[in-house]
Amino acid sequence: MRDISIRYIVVHMLELAVLGLLAEQPRHGYDLKKRLSETLGPLWGISFGSLYPALRRLERSGAIAEVDENEAPSATTGTFVPTGSLKGDLAAARMRLRARPTRRTRRAYAITDQGRALFTELLTDESDDDERAFAVKLLFCSHLDPAARLAFLERRRAQLNQRLVAERKPATRTIDRYSRSLLEHRARSTQHDLDWIAELIAQERADQAGDRTEGATA
Repeated sequence: MRDISIRYIVVHMLELAVLGLLAEQPRHGYDLKKRLSETLGPLWGISFGSLYPALRRLERSGAIAEVDENEAPSATTGTFVPTGSLKGDLAAARMRLRARPTRRTRRAYAITDQGRALFTELLTDESDDDERAFAVKLLFCSHLDPAARLAFLERRRAQLNQRLVAERKPATRTIDRYSRSLLEHRARSTQHDLDWIAELIAQERADQAGDRTEGATA
């Protein structure tokens, strides 16, 4: 695996996530931000300041295109429910006004054929499988064909096995109980991830075997 900066991984995984969401359907900027925050979680800190540069890069490269906003589902801000107090109702109204999509967030984007090719390239890239990259790729691995999906999971298992061997090596120096506890915790976490990946691999193989059986009897 070549040395890749954290920023490189974050930028490309954000683009992968955007393309993955647009592969499902065209979306407005507001909806994209909402779905990305839900999909990637709070640690990624998705904001319009990081989303719109990614959209501009993808649009310049021909991976996505702006489309009629009527082709994308509307981004709703929820239904107003009275709180029973004037102060509460006013505060709720202000929140709804702040959440209202702007002209920029109402722009709708759709993935292009070139974007689908880039999406597959990023999804199958083996050079950036760190923790965050693996998580994003796993979210969209249903887009892979069965063989590529299984290879992706097997590759992750091999990485975790290597990590576990390193984590279980005896310490080369005397360490206190807190450092030892941390090392043991890391090894247990890695073992837990290995067990989880093994389950995913077993399920994937069972599904593929079932598909082959159905095809043979059809």
